[in-house]
Amino acid sequence: MEDSRATSAQPARSQPPGSRTPGAQPARSQPPNAQPRSTQSPNTPPAPGLGADLHLDLPRSGTTGVRAALIGALRDAVRSGRLAPGTRLPSSRSLAADLGIARNTVADAYGELVAEGWLTARQGSGTRVARRVVPPEPAPPRTPPAAGARRRPAYDLRPGSPDVSSFPRAAWLSAARRALTAAPHDAFAYGGPGGRPELRRALADYLARARGVRTDPERIVVCAGFKQGLAVVSRVLRAGGERDVAVESYGLDFHWDIMRRAGLRTVPLPVDDRGARTDGLAGLDGVRTVMLTPAHQFPTGVSLHPDRRAAVVDWASRAGGLVVEDDYDGEFRYDRNPVGALQGLDPERVLYLGTSSKSLAPALRLAWMVVPAHLMDEVLAVQGAGEWPTGALDQLTLAEFLDSGAYDRHVRGMRLRYRRRRDQLVAALAERAPGVRISGIAAGLHAVLQLPPGTERSVVQGAAWQGLAMDGLSRFRHGAQPRGADPGGADELGAEEPGDALVVGYGTPPDHAFTGALEALCRALPA
Repeated sequence: MEDSRATSAQPARSQPPGSRTPGAQPARSQPPNAQPRSTQSPNTPPAPGLGADLHLDLPRSGTTGVRAALIGALRDAVRSGRLAPGTRLPSSRSLAADLGIARNTVADAYGELVAEGWLTARQGSGTRVARRVVPPEPAPPRTPPAAGARRRPAYDLRPGSPDVSSFPRAAWLSAARRALTAAPHDAFAYGGPGGRPELRRALADYLARARGVRTDPERIVVCAGFKQGLAVVSRVLRAGGERDVAVESYGLDFHWDIMRRAGLRTVPLPVDDRGARTDGLAGLDGVRTVMLTPAHQFPTGVSLHPDRRAAVVDWASRAGGLVVEDDYDGEFRYDRNPVGALQGLDPERVLYLGTSSKSLAPALRLAWMVVPAHLMDEVLAVQGAGEWPTGALDQLTLAEFLDSGAYDRHVRGMRLRYRRRRDQLVAALAERAPGVRISGIAAGLHAVLQLPPGTERSVVQGAAWQGLAMDGLSRFRHGAQPRGADPGGADELGAEEPGDALVVGYGTPPDHAFTGALEALCRALPA
């Protein structure tokens, strides 16, 4: 029966006395108890490769000797790349002691591999892996591009993303250093499903001050991005017996997909120039949950009218229902007073979802939920049952970023930058395309450009020919009609169906590309 021996040996600093390696000069003898002499001075840094572990598996059998097994193991380690060219190997004495074999066996194995060209040996440098020229692997066959594949656009005006080139790297790094220095020991352990208490407290203070949210830190749950938060809420709703959720008839399809994957059906609610038609909720049998973007509806850009804000909260109270509030880019407003969060009207009937994706960057994967008390246990149970958590150090950094005022300063600076871009867009359209009406520009990171009927698709295609990526309004339309409604159902509610339009994300491009993107847009618009 075969057995094996393994070692994790630390390479020695110098070749011990008495070791003979082919190609090297014999070392002078020393007293038996003398320590090997190093060729380095005390202030000289160790040579490359020192301190690296060396792991070898040596199968032992009646037909394979120790020497042959060692040669094969070393050769395989070099051939596979596990021992990189130039790596310094342990001395024959150290490796023999770790493997429990004779030192001469190791020396003989080194000598044969030197003769074969796998290793090199030089006085004062020890035994190293040879720097051989390895023939490159053949390149994989090139796959022809798929039919209809497009090159990467030169400009991007699609909505949904901030200018990621403006991420406050220096300020974030400073906050990370301060947060890491002050982090308690338990921050490096497994955390709870609600998130770090430092961030929950900082978020409670900020949301109350800037968004009018009424909450305690214990009612905030930190999640790894908005989509994860929505997935958790959807699973809680489905586990509670809900089957249908009302959504705005224009929105983001991946939000609807998340809810559908949780087993919920999405029922579209018409949208007009005053926001979602919340008065239609009472006519949707069995619907007790609605998801809204009240501060700045995506993509139409309107705010939910105050009467409708009050009406939807009253409906949720009467029906024992829930409003899921997506506070989409609510921090960016320009020509109007701030619109507070709907959650402030009834914290027990509104579940608030916020994110740093628009204010800072999507890559942070930091979002938060403000949860009504009667759902808190269910949300934490789902969140703690395998959902991917957000790193504790990132949470501590955001908490420090909020507490230090850096978050407020960054948002104010970006608000001015985005407002200048919006003004450039409005001025360019007034000069180059005066027939195009623009709306939804009082807040947010995108605008809606109304087009002549039947021209949306051709304008989007024309923009692509200009190297400009952007979306038409129809891209965000819910595909189904409400249950029990005919195609004229929306008209019965008094909602006028939006016509052909473009959704222009003026917050997406970096500053240096914005002027070129505007030029491409104006060339693509109808004369």
